[in-house]
Amino acid sequence: MALTKQLDPAICNVKVTPGAVVCFEADYFGDISIGSRTVIHPKARIIAEAGPIIIGEANLIEEQAQIINRLPPGKEPGETPQVMVIGNNNVFEVDSYCQASKIGDNNVLEAKSHVGPGVELSRGVVVGSLCSVTCPQVIQENTVIYGDEFHQRTQSEKPAAQGLQLDFLTKILPNYHHLIKPKKKLPA
Repeated sequence: MALTKQLDPAICNVKVTPGAVVCFEADYFGDISIGSRTVIHPKARIIAEAGPIIIGEANLIEEQAQIINRLPPGKEPGETPQVMVIGNNNVFEVDSYCQASKIGDNNVLEAKSHVGPGVELSRGVVVGSLCSVTCPQVIQENTVIYGDEFHQRTQSEKPAAQGLQLDFLTKILPNYHHLIKPKKKLPA
């Protein structure tokens, strides 16, 4: 079976670390680095328009999740690039949308949540389903945002790691989807 989609090196530079499972059927644009044990489902979108996106280890990016490093209004491509850094052990659930400037470790963006530009998620933050955080701010450690009125509370523990789910997906996804493989280094 021939693949119809091509990763055009002129618009897309995806660096995959060994151990990551990165589905070819997702959308990629720009300079993207993906850490080991990270799983990216088909139909996810990772767009590095304003600068590189660096994704750490053991992250789970589900279907239709969008991670976008967009140019601010009035800025031209090529001006000072802004780097989006995503830490380790984060979960981006189905149809979540993230433009956060920085994401620490152990955060969860639940289904259909929205995190706007200028927002920083520290560690252990949970943005509940259908919740939206759009005002530039730093969300403090272990904060949970929930409900129709976007209430906030502090939880006593960080969200549970998704190790078992990552292990399961690492075994199953390659059976049903084409993957982007790590590039082999040429001997010097």
